[in-house]
Amino acid sequence: MLHFFIGKFFVKSAQAAVNRLDPKPVIFFHPELPIPSVQMIKRMAKTVARINTMEPETQKLTDEGLRLKTDEFRKRYQDGMKEPFEELRRIEDDLKNAPPDADRQDQENRLSQARKDLKKARRRVLDGILPEAFAVAREAGLRFLNMRHFDVQLVGGMSLHEGNISEMSTGEGKTLVATLAAYLNALADEGVHVVTVNDYLARRDRDWMGPLYEALGLTVGVIQHDMDAQERRAAYGSDITYGTNNEFGFDYLRDNMVGYKEEMVQRGHHFAIVDEVDSILIDEARTPLIISGPAEESTDKYYRANEAAIKLKGRRITEREEIEAKYKNVDLTTGYDYLADEKNKSVSLTEPGEEKTAKLFGVANLHDMDTIEYRHHILQALKAKEFFKADVDYVVRDGEVIIVDEFTGRLMPGRRWSDGLHQAVEAKEGIKIERENQTLATITFQNYFRMYEKLSGMTGTAYTEANEFKEIYNLDCVVIPTNRPLKRINHTDCIYKTRREKFEAVVMEIEACHKHGQPALVGTISIEKSELLSSMLKKKGIPHQVLNAKYHELEAQIVAQAGRFKGVTIATNMAGRGTDILLGGNAEFLARSLAETQLKEVEDAEQRQATVKKFLEQFREQVKKEHDQVVEAGGLHVIGTERHESRRIDNQLRGRSGRQGDPGSSRFYVSLEDDLMRLFGSERIMGMMERLGMEEGQVIEHPWVSKSLEVAQKRVETHNFEIRKQLLEYDNVMNKQREAIYGLRRAVLVSGDVKDRVLRAIEDEAFAAVSQHIFSDDKPEEWDIEGLEAALKTRFNLDISAHREAMRTSMTRPEIEDLVMKGMLGRYEAKEQEIPPEHLRRLERIILLNNIDAKWKEHLYAMDQLKEGVGLRAYGQRDPLIEYKREGYKMFQEMYESVNQEVVETLFKIQAVARDQERPRNVFASMPWKFVHKDYTSLGSSAPAPSAGPQMPDMSPKPVASPQPIHKSGPKVGRNDPCPCGSGKKYKKCCGA
Repeated sequence: MLHFFIGKFFVKSAQAAVNRLDPKPVIFFHPELPIPSVQMIKRMAKTVARINTMEPETQKLTDEGLRLKTDEFRKRYQDGMKEPFEELRRIEDDLKNAPPDADRQDQENRLSQARKDLKKARRRVLDGILPEAFAVAREAGLRFLNMRHFDVQLVGGMSLHEGNISEMSTGEGKTLVATLAAYLNALADEGVHVVTVNDYLARRDRDWMGPLYEALGLTVGVIQHDMDAQERRAAYGSDITYGTNNEFGFDYLRDNMVGYKEEMVQRGHHFAIVDEVDSILIDEARTPLIISGPAEESTDKYYRANEAAIKLKGRRITEREEIEAKYKNVDLTTGYDYLADEKNKSVSLTEPGEEKTAKLFGVANLHDMDTIEYRHHILQALKAKEFFKADVDYVVRDGEVIIVDEFTGRLMPGRRWSDGLHQAVEAKEGIKIERENQTLATITFQNYFRMYEKLSGMTGTAYTEANEFKEIYNLDCVVIPTNRPLKRINHTDCIYKTRREKFEAVVMEIEACHKHGQPALVGTISIEKSELLSSMLKKKGIPHQVLNAKYHELEAQIVAQAGRFKGVTIATNMAGRGTDILLGGNAEFLARSLAETQLKEVEDAEQRQATVKKFLEQFREQVKKEHDQVVEAGGLHVIGTERHESRRIDNQLRGRSGRQGDPGSSRFYVSLEDDLMRLFGSERIMGMMERLGMEEGQVIEHPWVSKSLEVAQKRVETHNFEIRKQLLEYDNVMNKQREAIYGLRRAVLVSGDVKDRVLRAIEDEAFAAVSQHIFSDDKPEEWDIEGLEAALKTRFNLDISAHREAMRTSMTRPEIEDLVMKGMLGRYEAKEQEIPPEHLRRLERIILLNNIDAKWKEHLYAMDQLKEGVGLRAYGQRDPLIEYKREGYKMFQEMYESVNQEVVETLFKIQAVARDQERPRNVFASMPWKFVHKDYTSLGSSAPAPSAGPQMPDMSPKPVASPQPIHKSGPKVGRNDPCPCGSGKKYKKCCGA
């Protein structure tokens, strides 16, 4: 009660403050607006008033005068940032030229503080320019887009500029809002990234908003999945770049896999505006971005596992059944080979199931080192059998399993489930199994977007996840009021006993809407449900459109017309996100669609444009007439056929109705057989209904049921947050390692001379070689002189046999270290005489980069293996995350130190061969890449030509024949044992592949 009165007080105070401003901003405060948002909007409303006072003067400017304003703003920005930039450069120079005995920690602290001061100065300078810049952008929007920013859109733009999430209802013009913050921050000339959920929206938004930016003298680029590296580099070089989250993330990974700095495409991470921020930073954050390459050839093991899974008898259990079984001491495993936990989507074999599975595979048991993989494969096959359904979780198209996004209903080609699960689904469907892949580079969306100096986002539904945004990304959510009061009526849920009754009621409501002309948008949670509903409507003779992953190519066109008179559109939840639904239909989409149909063979752009314009005039009259009919019928009616596990997804669907003060309504239908209710204890409700004698088809409305729904959704949201949080905790370990290795790699890429680094590596290796064989200063009899000789000869081609006797009898350990050091430096000087200096410098960079890449690739594989098995340590009362951190750090240290050894060995053994210059390929260029989320086949061969420079002879090592497998009749070699061919690799990675 106290919270309610405090909220009312702040709302009234904010409204009173707004009303005193002159000219008065048009902002409608809703009583349910969160108090923090009210306080921020109250502050921003003063700036809105200033922008409004500038409008008359801005309107007097010519088009050229508007453009010149951008030059003026940039000059003011550069003047304001001159001193902070000079201070930062001075500290960087001091750090670079510091003597070896300088306090490095103190200098690093100074550098860190200078960067913080620079960030504060940038914010201060841009804040000073903001009112004028927003006024100029608003005028450009009116002149060149015929769209004037509303006052609430100015508030949304300020919220984005401050690095917040602007929650704005559907239809409030988020795409236009982004232009304000993008324009202001582009004045820094460091690039602004506007992130969208798919290629269509990225291209649409760039083409739509581009005239505004270009009229103000800014350049605008767009990233599309089929672009080559040169086109991408040009797009990233623009002041403002549109693209998808996947494109930006994969380009970052790819930039850290190139062999030359000229091949990099991104220029930094200054400021990002993430459209549909909840979809990208919450929903998709559970799956990391991965670039992978071939690791191991597929075998028939997945088919065998699938055949075994079919023969096993399982039992599905709910959380309630598990709890009751423990309470009543009932054994749920009796008579079953495995149990399938629906809530956690996990499978466990019973003891009889383990024995039966071992017999099916023809092995003694499933727990020997040589047979443990069979257990893993059968568990994955059982998961595929129990929890992954065609047309719900995936579709099969052209002999390929394509994942369906559980939140958007969109297809995600190229994305694969990890840990052999995707192969298990392929075996289940009886199609060709793709070979397994090894991770070459990976990053989570959380850690990618946290690299930006400033991050912001916008969406229609964010406040329910405000805690996660704050905890993971340090982003505050600001709920922006609607431009016009919301008129949508949200009806209470209709709850039925069975799924059949529910769908029959849904069809009846659709039929009623259709009869009196009210358009209906029906949301389903899967392709299967959308097609079931479609078949029911066909029997009733109700015309309708279906939008799901099977028809995603037509997504924008279908959704744009969902508001037409008597229209019925069935869509998977959140399909068409980013496309505005106009009551009466979208005249522009209708005109363009008809023009494309009639002018399929015509390539003349002017003729096509003229035809579209002609049709547009015709459709505008039709749309206006239908708009009035739809408004009279009650506006768009949204029907949800099932509650999603996230309240945010339900709110997103509901928010498609009632845009810009339009009338509208929404209602959700739920049955006690729905997954959400069934998995979270609807047995008591079902029993109560049966005792009360509820008749078939009767609607249930009771606070207990509504409370059960709300509690279920909150529990699932918490569970999913914990999954994302755990993923981030594990990736934070990798992120520190990634930053270290990518930092080293970039330093090598941008450096023209790595001689000092190589000399330090030589000194380190000389000391390490002596330390391995000369154990103590005071016990010469324990020294392994022969071992030191052999190691230096084998690894560095250095012969010290002439000093053997002296080392045994008269030399001390420091003298031996000095001898080895001088010998290795002498070898290096000889190499400098053998190879021209400019060629040797380039060769050193190539060797260093290739060794970093090779070691990092092996380390990622080792970390994958560690992560797979570390969970079992919980049985030993040890925290898996702590174990992962400890062992991961140790493995990284060993890998990092081994880079020097490999570089020095390779450098001393390599021989120059006079031949025409060829650009050496780096480690990653020698294998095909696989991008997890999309098909990025255009990236592999699009590197730019090498920069002009001195010709370098081919100094690459001569190819060595690959080791041949050894066939013998002895005991079987384990997959993880060293390969008997002598390669030093694991058997499964060598002859056993």
